[in-house]
Amino acid sequence: MRLAVAHGVAWRTLHNVFTNPSLLIPSLVFPLFFFVAFAGGLSQVRNVPGFDFPLGYTAFQFVFVLLQSAAFGGVFTGFGIARDFESGFARRLLVAAPNRAGIVLGYAAAALVRWLVTAAVVTAVALLVGMQVGGSRVDLVGLYTLALLLNLAAVLWAAGVAMRLRTMQAGPVMQMPVFLILFFAPVYVPLALLQGWIHVVATANPITRVLEAGRGFLAGSPTEVGAAFAVVIGLAVGFSVWALRGLRSAEAAG
Repeated sequence: MRLAVAHGVAWRTLHNVFTNPSLLIPSLVFPLFFFVAFAGGLSQVRNVPGFDFPLGYTAFQFVFVLLQSAAFGGVFTGFGIARDFESGFARRLLVAAPNRAGIVLGYAAAALVRWLVTAAVVTAVALLVGMQVGGSRVDLVGLYTLALLLNLAAVLWAAGVAMRLRTMQAGPVMQMPVFLILFFAPVYVPLALLQGWIHVVATANPITRVLEAGRGFLAGSPTEVGAAFAVVIGLAVGFSVWALRGLRSAEAAG
């Protein structure tokens, strides 16, 4: 029964996204904009002394944009959950669904499929502009698995917020923490080239481990793999509890 509920929620969410350009296009354009702006506009950073990423600046930025697209794909799905509460659909679903945990599962599945489409587009564009890939197939599986788990953590975070506040006004609450934790990682240059307070913050930022591992996978030189997977799995598990408690809050609100 839980899977039936999840399937229905996921199908409806994906149908709404892929038949509504105003929902689909931003999730595609947003990461492509950052990829072009960073990899193209900041390409001379590769000449900075100490920049030693072997595949060049395009590949260096691709990993960040891929992970960013995964995180924001989850957040965008959270916007849809809030929209469902504003329209009254989510409340009707809570009344009708015999297994309400399937609701969260369905939104998470929809977020994953939505991100896979975005990831395919971003990857194709990166390869078309000449991005180098040094990793093996196993390394690439590691990279995309990290992004997948980050997508799951992000949608569970956003779902927990949406189900507690149940309004589109909750958008900034979903988005800003994700935005900040991503951009306080070593986005533009390797961690070793950061200085001052931003180096301290980036070193303590758990997403830095994920970003470093992702770049290592793409280069074929895996690094910090255990720490990175511990971070994304820990986030996914923690936010699953957050999302289910948000579901109970929505149930209690009626």
